Amino acid sequence: MTPELAVAMALFVGLVVYAVFGGADFGSGYYDLTAGGAARGAELRTEIDHSIGPVWEANHVWLIYVLVMWWTGFPTAFAAAMSTLIVPLLLALLGIVLRGAGFAFRKYSPTLSQARLYGALFAGSSLIAPFFLGTVAGAIASGRVPADGPGDRWSSWLNPTSLLVGVIAVACGTFLAGTFLTADATRTGHHRLADRLRRRTLLVGAVSGVLVLGSLVPIARDAPTLAEGLTGRAAPLIAASVVGGMAALVLLYRYRPRAARVSAVVAVASVVVGWGVAQYPWLLVDQMTIAQAAGAPATLRALLVVAALAGVVVVPPLVYLFRLTQSERWTQD
Repeated sequence: MTPELAVAMALFVGLVVYAVFGGADFGSGYYDLTAGGAARGAELRTEIDHSIGPVWEANHVWLIYVLVMWWTGFPTAFAAAMSTLIVPLLLALLGIVLRGAGFAFRKYSPTLSQARLYGALFAGSSLIAPFFLGTVAGAIASGRVPADGPGDRWSSWLNPTSLLVGVIAVACGTFLAGTFLTADATRTGHHRLADRLRRRTLLVGAVSGVLVLGSLVPIARDAPTLAEGLTGRAAPLIAASVVGGMAALVLLYRYRPRAARVSAVVAVASVVVGWGVAQYPWLLVDQMTIAQAAGAPATLRALLVVAALAGVVVVPPLVYLFRLTQSERWTQD
């Protein structure tokens, strides 16, 4: 395996992890936004705070990791993407910042009206951020980021593939969040809330599946290189996503949300990995391959050392944090 391919794989692992865990965090905003008024939605919003409170900032470690690996390992492609897609990237960043502010400030709001305002800010921004991150992915995957300079700052992401990927990113995150929240509500003994979440998640999951499969038709017309990969070498991964999604829906229907979490993660991760496999060997589709975009060999080797160290230093504490939040001790506290 060449150093540039190894770095690209290390980068993509971080992207998959962020899509799953960061997507689940973002998806909780939908349930917060549609929870109802102050009285009716109090139980659900408390469950959301309890569920994502310890991990919502920790998950952004993976976004930072992806950006640093991309910038350092593939600087030419990074510069091309940043200069072309500056608008959706800034909007995604705005969503991330406002989401964090809303989530933190509503806990300490002196009045109910202020709490509602910050709650709406948190919930709305939770949908905005993944949508615009999805449009960035769609722009790259559809070949709209030129390698030799800034592309069009509007048509590059205002196109069928980018908008579809943005909507799919929101839908998949919402499905993950609903599955995780249902399992958490069941674990904490809030069975009526769990049943309410279960029914809503079943609907969201069905819609997400239709979106993922239905998007293949317009993507085939708008992004033929990506479509060829999705229906070719990435087809087994798309099939795995379908199986994982259906299994998650069946398990949710049968009141087994803990097992459904695993199937939901498989479904979403398979979609993201399938995108990467379909796009290979392009880093910027139809514009620049991984080999063409690679930085200096010494830099790539150093990045592999950094990625290995990150695995040793960062992953164990994160695993412990997730295990702690799922323990009886955390539930009792």
